[in-house]
Amino acid sequence: MIIIPIILPLIEALNFNLTWFAILVAVNLQTAWLSPPVALSAYFLKGVVPEWDLKDIYLGMMQFMVIQVIGLIIIIIFPKIVLWLPAYLYGQ
Repeated sequence: MIIIPIILPLIEALNFNLTWFAILVAVNLQTAWLSPPVALSAYFLKGVVPEWDLKDIYLGMMQFMVIQVIGLIIIIIFPKIVLWLPAYLYGQ
């Protein structure tokens, strides 16, 4: 999150839609919650169910990580998918 204000002038200079970029960052952060080595959600689950092995938790999270990465790729390739609702709401 610290890097966002630093690269924002570059994003604006490249004429990227700021709404699209914010959604891209949000989905990327959500993916980071699932991916090792940080995977804070895995540690939360380990705290709730201490008898589960962390390796098993990671293996269970992998299918969701794949879905997140596919979604992130779709957002990058087809930005109109995430921009249609804001455009519709603001009458553009």
